[in-house]
Amino acid sequence: MLELKNITKVYGKKAALQDVSVAFAPGQIVGLFGENGAGKTTLMKCILGLIGHKGEVTLDGEAIGCGNIAKKMALTLGGMKHVERYAVASRSKEKAETFAGEWQFTKAYGSYEELIKDPHVDLIYIATPHSEHYEHARLCILNQKPVLCEKAFTANARQAEDLLNLAKEHQVFITEAIWTRYMPLSQKIRELIEQGAIGKPYTLSANLGYVIQDKERIIRPELAGGALLDIGVYTLNFAAMTFGTDIEDMSSACRKTETGVDGQENITLFYKDGKMASLQASIYAQTDRMGVISGDKGHLIVENINNPQSVRLVDSNYNITAVYHAPAQITGYEYEVYAAIEALENGWLESPYMPHAETIRIMKQMDELRKSWGVVYPCD
Repeated sequence: MLELKNITKVYGKKAALQDVSVAFAPGQIVGLFGENGAGKTTLMKCILGLIGHKGEVTLDGEAIGCGNIAKKMALTLGGMKHVERYAVASRSKEKAETFAGEWQFTKAYGSYEELIKDPHVDLIYIATPHSEHYEHARLCILNQKPVLCEKAFTANARQAEDLLNLAKEHQVFITEAIWTRYMPLSQKIRELIEQGAIGKPYTLSANLGYVIQDKERIIRPELAGGALLDIGVYTLNFAAMTFGTDIEDMSSACRKTETGVDGQENITLFYKDGKMASLQASIYAQTDRMGVISGDKGHLIVENINNPQSVRLVDSNYNITAVYHAPAQITGYEYEVYAAIEALENGWLESPYMPHAETIRIMKQMDELRKSWGVVYPCD
């Protein structure tokens, strides 16, 4: 069941939504009607976790925003053209059958091995905990199955390098499903900077935080938990897409949980050409998820670095001179799926949107950060 409780969204002094509470049963078809400005689009963005808001949105009792990845992908596939929701696997046949029934998958398997050996499967999406990515992706590669693997790609760089070498050896496509890399508005941000829209860029700030400290996959070291691999990875990718990779130094501070993983952190990247990026991630705070890129002639304000919805161009007099909006989307996951399909149709072994070298570089970056904080996983 999809349930909304006391959803409120305010823009400036205007309330677009005020204490909206409603529940939708599985399979129920609902239409939204209202005048322009009534809040229909805002409500949908709140449901999908695209904009910040007060109140709670849950799917089958779990908060939407940073969880329910598999369900979000299932929803995405159902809205895409020329894509079939064919099979799903779980270690529990009962859970797989329940999921398949709820999301209209043709087949349900009680093991990952069964799914991988199905000859009709063209692409496998891995949405298991970070600690499981290596073994599950390796199993796919050894059985010649192309892979779209959720971020963080693996638990550490050693695993990432091993997987990518194996994929190259077996000539199997694999890419990291860091969805922001594939989004049109992410590419627009790079274009604006390259065109000199803000002059010479100097600083970047980005934050991402969700209240997820009670989730087992987040707090357990054996599941490669912590803020960094789950949400901090988005801030690192945002900086990389915007400022590049020519980093000369990095400093950071971390507050660890009682279980020994990182609960929240501040990261500063120093670039060789003088730029600086300040990044923040937290599993305790519901942050505004904003990104700001500043130059000597203005700045860009990015709404939601975890799925950019709009970019405001502000000049040196603090006037908004242009606003760029993301195109209509199903959930935003469709871009990584279409990119994987494009790669498969062209016979590529990696996607140009997220090259293997970049996956390894960021995994090494996160290894270095964890080492400096004393955050250790059993698989390290």
